[in-house]
Amino acid sequence: MLRKLTDGLLAGIMVSIGGGVFLGCENKYVGAVMFCIALVCICNDGYSLFTGKVGYIVESHKKEDFSALLLGLLGNAIATCLIGMALSYAVPGFGEKALSMCNAKLGQDFFQTLIRAIFCGILMYLAVCLFKEHKTPLGIFFCVPVFILSGYEHSIANMFYFGASGIVSLEAFAYIWVVILGNSIGGMLFPILKLPRKLGKK
Repeated sequence: MLRKLTDGLLAGIMVSIGGGVFLGCENKYVGAVMFCIALVCICNDGYSLFTGKVGYIVESHKKEDFSALLLGLLGNAIATCLIGMALSYAVPGFGEKALSMCNAKLGQDFFQTLIRAIFCGILMYLAVCLFKEHKTPLGIFFCVPVFILSGYEHSIANMFYFGASGIVSLEAFAYIWVVILGNSIGGMLFPILKLPRKLGKK
């Protein structure tokens, strides 16, 4: 259990580093590409990022798979929230930019947030899938900037932004869970749709 939690913490640290560089970049296109450092390191070292692992629950859904996923999510949340708060103190400009971003996110309705999160989940699954199956980071360097520049919602990155923004409210808590739901739906969509193809091969 400790290994699963620490893998989640490590992934959360990397996402926070990616989120920090995005907040620090004046050019959003450069920031979107630089954010890729997070997922490259996570995939290379096998850390537990919820959005990169939830899609694989379709293929392997034993009790230990669910516990690993949830402990990873807990680790992701702890690391991103704490680092977001720390960096907003250390670099005040981060907090101001994150506050503006998060207020805009809270202005979305339920379905806007859910749909944006679903498409982010799809892209995250594809990025990790390409890395695992073809041993190339190219999927990461395309999928991550696409979800950022499209305005899609990533639950773990948003935990960092909300930590940095200083917003603590039931509305923010509910928003994060809607994004987690959407990321989960999106992450599992392709694996579910690919099941008939896999069954056909058997």
